[in-house]
Amino acid sequence: MADVTLRPVTDDDRDAVTALRVAPEQEEYVAGVADSFADAERYPEAKPRYWAIYADETPVGFLMISDDVPPGDPGILGPYFLWRLLVDARHQGRGYGRAALAALGDYLRTRPGATELLTSVHPGEIGSPMGFYLRLGFEDTGVDHEGERVLRVPLNRLSS
Repeated sequence: MADVTLRPVTDDDRDAVTALRVAPEQEEYVAGVADSFADAERYPEAKPRYWAIYADETPVGFLMISDDVPPGDPGILGPYFLWRLLVDARHQGRGYGRAALAALGDYLRTRPGATELLTSVHPGEIGSPMGFYLRLGFEDTGVDHEGERVLRVPLNRLSS
């Protein structure tokens, strides 16, 4: 497999990263990169941090988290929340999503008080990422947040 890394989005790769798209059946479950940039600007209190996912020198995806959100705002899950994970349809099925989450786990283990990662998904039959996350060791918390199911994974499960 290619070397998978998380890199800050720069002016040089912003257009290529923004052009990444999931498969059509996934579009109702995964917001696009442009929407993610807009969400990051709209909700600075969620402490967004994002990266391009690279396979060798090719941008293949996008990842955004809420990074060390202080407690107290019931509208923001945290302190560490996987807000977006997108792997372009042309690059899916090669382990890039799993590798990106392992790299994210390495990053999170350097962060204060980080022991787990939360995410939320809209369950569905075709196109929902629920199965992907469950296969990676995320557990359903049984909690609904803004119409999505909250999942959690201990950081020790996010490794290569």
